[in-house]
Amino acid sequence: MPDGSPLSVKTCLVVDDSRVIRKVARRILEDLGFEIAEAADGMEALAWCRAAMPDAILLDWNMPVMGGLEFLRKLRAEPGGDAPVVVFCTVENDVAHIEEALEAGADEYIMKPFDGDIIESKFAEVGL
Repeated sequence: MPDGSPLSVKTCLVVDDSRVIRKVARRILEDLGFEIAEAADGMEALAWCRAAMPDAILLDWNMPVMGGLEFLRKLRAEPGGDAPVVVFCTVENDVAHIEEALEAGADEYIMKPFDGDIIESKFAEVGL
């Protein structure tokens, strides 16, 4: 599993229309050793992924322009789009939303509000 380089930095794209949420997530993920990129909606996130596919994506559900679910479906159809670990991070916490996210290709699910411990444990569960 290791790529031979113990210092390889994992990248995480934080996709949320809230600047505050992006800032909080950035701080937590940087503390976990991730290199962070940010996008305010799914369209911007897709452009990021086409330019440089991240290792992980922390994804909001409800966003303008292109929501999280639509972004996830488009991402998984992209070349290499099956590679990033996608963790949905949302206030939508009913079973139907969770099942829909997992069927669309999400790897894990976090409820808002979240903290560093929650993100760290979810990312560990998916092998990051």
